[in-house]
Amino acid sequence: MRTGSAPLPPPSAGEGTLRSRGGEGSDGAGSDSDLHAGLEPFGARAPLSRPDLTAGPPSPAEGGGDAHRPRAITLRPGADLVGFRTAVRSLVAAGVPPEAVSWSVTDSPGLFGAEADAASAAPLALPKPVAGLIPQVIPHRDPERYGLLYALIWRVCHGERHLMEVGSDPLVYRLHRMAKAIGRDLHKMHAFLRFRRTEDAVGERFVAWFEPDHHILEAAAPFFVARFRGMRWSILTPEGSAHWDTDTLTYGPPGDRATLPDGDGFEAGWQTYYESTFNPARTNLKAMRAEMPKKYWHNMPETAAIPALVRAAAGRTEAMIEREPTLPTRREPTRAVAAMADQDPKTLDELNVIIRRTEPLVPGATQAVLGEGAVGATIAFVGEQPGDQEDRQGRPFIGPAGQLLSRAMAEAGIDRGASYLTNAVKHFKFEERGKRRIHQKPTAGEVSHYRWWLDRELDFVGPKLVVALGATAVLALTGKAVPITRARGPFRFERFDNRFQGFITVHPSYLLRLPDEAKEEAYAAFVDDLRRVEALGRELAA
Repeated sequence: MRTGSAPLPPPSAGEGTLRSRGGEGSDGAGSDSDLHAGLEPFGARAPLSRPDLTAGPPSPAEGGGDAHRPRAITLRPGADLVGFRTAVRSLVAAGVPPEAVSWSVTDSPGLFGAEADAASAAPLALPKPVAGLIPQVIPHRDPERYGLLYALIWRVCHGERHLMEVGSDPLVYRLHRMAKAIGRDLHKMHAFLRFRRTEDAVGERFVAWFEPDHHILEAAAPFFVARFRGMRWSILTPEGSAHWDTDTLTYGPPGDRATLPDGDGFEAGWQTYYESTFNPARTNLKAMRAEMPKKYWHNMPETAAIPALVRAAAGRTEAMIEREPTLPTRREPTRAVAAMADQDPKTLDELNVIIRRTEPLVPGATQAVLGEGAVGATIAFVGEQPGDQEDRQGRPFIGPAGQLLSRAMAEAGIDRGASYLTNAVKHFKFEERGKRRIHQKPTAGEVSHYRWWLDRELDFVGPKLVVALGATAVLALTGKAVPITRARGPFRFERFDNRFQGFITVHPSYLLRLPDEAKEEAYAAFVDDLRRVEALGRELAA
């Protein structure tokens, strides 16, 4: 069993030897990044004319030389992207034109025999449209696909770098049609593959059978890995099989449809669901066959019900027309509205649970930093947002600015432990510079986003005096920008209907940013503000 690391499908036998049609231009694209990385195109050569498909290779007298000697390339059956990429590198490096190459497949490919040194060829630099087209065409069942893609790559490497933009070019047109056919086949496999439950030695496993038109098994399998990552499953096809054990995707030999279980309970439930959703008034057999071709019906459990549903469609439609119309049941939203209103937090602890489990508005913060202090505190301090240390430890005002605030509170006679401290914004917003996380000021929109939490928080705490530390806190409490220098001191926060008295002062981080000669005076003014806060708090608590 082969490990499923290759991006495209397993082998299919029976593809005959073909002489390449090298004359039709094309945009051959390798799917791996190294297919189009590392080697500059043949810029020093003059662009070659398109090869004549009816003419054989030129003789040495005509300037053919060894590069025009016929080459036979054999690849493995199915979609051999790796083998094709290796062959193309060597052929282009040797200057072998498309008309000198014949492509064939075998179960035991010897790529070039003794004719080429694949290991010495460097990767090609191809335009992205070409590189993207190659893995889309490789799974096609047309045995000419390799020759067509090599003709495309040859022309692109010899002067026609923008060939993929010429949609009228016969080769480009044909390759695009082949890529679309692969896309349709993948869509059908994604839509019409049905798993059946079975048991093996390990336990529950799901098995499905599908018959694709092209070699798409390896291209389609990653879709089912992403869709059913937690299930153990196998997909069987006439050309190969894919197996997922919840950890590793592997590929194996062709499967046998007879090994599938006859059905399971889920299949019966799916058929019942299909019957219940079938709309007889919109029955359109032509559209049904176009969207769900009959070739897939024998693998889909719901299709067993289609003949009976179609036969009964006319009678059911007539009955629907004759039935007396009824008004839809009106639902009274009162209870639903009451239930929604009842979801609001009833306590500070419930509010903190909501804050803690909410993702930050600006990604990056380690955690939400909740307010700290007792419910019923006389004084509440509101800052801007957590800093680096607060974000790491989950507590407000413990960094350099917080330590300066604690010192000033102590000098002013305010007991930090008896106060309530919080921030207008609950998550740390920063910019990384090397290993440092540099604080970034919240925008007005971000402050508005967090305002509901702050309002409810203050409702639960119920302080008699709220101190706004800095412009961001003032914006959160008033809903508008207020100059700190003009409003510093007692302030009425009208938005709260006079539920508490207010006071505005600077944020302690402002003091840290001042020049050394200005810090002492500014700090003394800050302590004076806090002494006024302490006196006002005693007065309000009396």
